[in-house]
Amino acid sequence: MDRPQPLEGIRVLDLSQIMAGPYCTMVLGDLGAEIIKIEKIDGGDDSRQMGPFINGESTCFFQINRNKKSVVLNLKRDEGREIFYKLAEKADVIVENFRPGVTKKLGVDYETIRSINPSIIYCSISGYGQTGPYAHKGGFDLVAQGMTGIMSMTGEPGGRPLKSGIAIYDIGAGITSAYSILAAYIHRMKTGQGQHIDVSVAEIGLPWFIWEAAAYFANGTIPTATGSRHRALAPYQALRTKDGFMILGCANQRTWENFCKNVINRPELIIDERFKTNADRVKNVDELEQLIEAELSKENTDYWLKKCEEAGVPAGPINNFAQAVKDPHYIARGLIQEVEHPVIGKMKTIGIPTKFSETPGKIRMPAPTLGQHTEEVLQAIGIEKEDIKRLRENNIIK
Repeated sequence: MDRPQPLEGIRVLDLSQIMAGPYCTMVLGDLGAEIIKIEKIDGGDDSRQMGPFINGESTCFFQINRNKKSVVLNLKRDEGREIFYKLAEKADVIVENFRPGVTKKLGVDYETIRSINPSIIYCSISGYGQTGPYAHKGGFDLVAQGMTGIMSMTGEPGGRPLKSGIAIYDIGAGITSAYSILAAYIHRMKTGQGQHIDVSVAEIGLPWFIWEAAAYFANGTIPTATGSRHRALAPYQALRTKDGFMILGCANQRTWENFCKNVINRPELIIDERFKTNADRVKNVDELEQLIEAELSKENTDYWLKKCEEAGVPAGPINNFAQAVKDPHYIARGLIQEVEHPVIGKMKTIGIPTKFSETPGKIRMPAPTLGQHTEEVLQAIGIEKEDIKRLRENNIIK
């Protein structure tokens, strides 16, 4: 017997596409919410056109749209909007990531939906938010990375600005939206009151700059690129070994001393004036790095990782993605799952990172084909088969 999921019974209408909104609704769907994905009539979610493809189906769309039902609806037509209003009457949450102003033009904005369903929780995800001097602009993850300053502090000193390897702000906007929706839902449980949530891709990452904000607001220090080095700890970085690189994390005095005595067998470094305290090590990190790498270059990465493990010193490999998804720890924790898709066939996907003792998340269904659930969802709100046929012929649904 399947155990219950934490968000069972919550219905979400998902008007979003590409990444930030779909990531948010995927998280909610993994935890049991019913996600009805409303896709546009001309091709659906734009990520359906993003390769690679298997049997004509986008694997990009596959990876971020599981646990959702697909309904193709033409919101530019009156009959399409009327169907959406019927769905909104019974919904708990709506998620959209149009540019500000578009939902109003379509007649599916918060004020319109609130008049139909006063308790609706309506989450808008946009590049710069619904207000402010940049609200009218389209927003992208890469632009947000440049705007917030993270690219100025990513990469090697003196090098070109670098973006993160993944779309951190799109994903961050999705996560921020998910927990904001849950907070609003708790508020509604207490008061019966819905609300509008305004999430900006360009804003969500700025609060993550904890150490950087501490330094800048204290003494005006502007963070710059430091490679893999930490701004306040040393050695806490990637270091070269005989056959590659490894991560070493001496985040406190105890682990530094353990590393010196029990890993590289250089106990004299503990009392070396250049490295006695963390502040000393940060100040003299160039010399420190050269000295440590001179020792690490004597053996392969695996040797040093084993030594660090035995000494209780935090360390790890620098995997590529193929190595990461084959890591036995991730596999044992169920983070790599295989899903059967009606067109793609069997394909692996990243699983659910949160582990609930009583209400575990679950991949209940693969990403839907375009319009796979249109008829099912419309029949559930009382639309007869004959009307569904007519709506399809008139390009209102697909």
